[in-house]
Amino acid sequence: MSDFTLIEDAPLVARNTFRVPARAALLADVRSAQGLTELFAFPRLKTLPVLVLGEGSNVLFAGDWPGLVLSLAMADLRIVEDSGDAALVRAEAGVNWNDLVGWTLGHGLCGLENLALIPGTVGAAPIQNIGAYGVEVREFIEAVEAFDRLAGRIERLDNATCAFGYRDSIFKREPERWIVTAVELRLPRERPLKLDYAGVREELAAMGVTAPRAPHVAEAIARIRTRKLPNPALIGNAGSFFKNPVVSADVAERLKAEHPALPAWPAGSDGDSKLSAAWLIDSCGWRGHREGDAGVSAQHALVLVNHGQASGAQILALARRIAQSVYDRFGVALEAEPRILGAQPIPKPREILDA
Repeated sequence: MSDFTLIEDAPLVARNTFRVPARAALLADVRSAQGLTELFAFPRLKTLPVLVLGEGSNVLFAGDWPGLVLSLAMADLRIVEDSGDAALVRAEAGVNWNDLVGWTLGHGLCGLENLALIPGTVGAAPIQNIGAYGVEVREFIEAVEAFDRLAGRIERLDNATCAFGYRDSIFKREPERWIVTAVELRLPRERPLKLDYAGVREELAAMGVTAPRAPHVAEAIARIRTRKLPNPALIGNAGSFFKNPVVSADVAERLKAEHPALPAWPAGSDGDSKLSAAWLIDSCGWRGHREGDAGVSAQHALVLVNHGQASGAQILALARRIAQSVYDRFGVALEAEPRILGAQPIPKPREILDA
């Protein structure tokens, strides 16, 4: 019995959190890393475009997918090495990310608490280098196991080889080559908590916690996210749709002088600043906006939503208008955070103007 199942002309509406209709020419549910080797032994599949789809929480289907959609169902989770002060955790790609966070906290490990309640699977985490509340997953990744389609075998890439950046990695830049199958994370049992971001201390105080531990932080962040972000189970969305833009120190200084309320944070060691995309979008009046069933959440200006029957193309068209309005007012280009499939991505400002 093979370790995969293959379906032709497969519907994807239930496999993306935007809940937009789309279809795939082929859909494969794979239950082991060995199943990938078996699957890609078929000559036909070697020439098809491949999309690895976890829970579909970071994609927007603006059209059908003409190739193979790959869903990884392997979900082993275990400690492979324990030094007492820290442990090396191996999680396969199909493990739900938030389940992993809870599992590590339950085993007395910390580090991932600020990443609580991020939707998606473990396999998607290194691709996007997920981050929230002052923490990025690359801080803890020791290695990533991935199927190399060019070589036809599983490879183990150390942290440096993964080439992580802000919401970026080698896996995101070379999606036609790499399929993440497992992630190894080295997690400590004690580390200073990161509390100075987006109301975390205030939430802990509201919870009555005066001496917080990592599980308290995870609960506080889960409460904040639940309150601020719409639940994809109730209304279609993919979380934050735009990245926080990074600009030079001179641009940030000028914008802060013109708009003193604009939130900005240091970005890296070269003096650049990261601006709040939510504030920029909100200042352009988009929060709660609706065009048919495509809209912007009233809870958070960064979140585009599907009120029921919106197509991916309609949501993308709205995103383009939002990006254009922010550029027109502030001169700042926004970049989409989800992968946009079945259409051209949101163009850069000059391309918008020339379109």
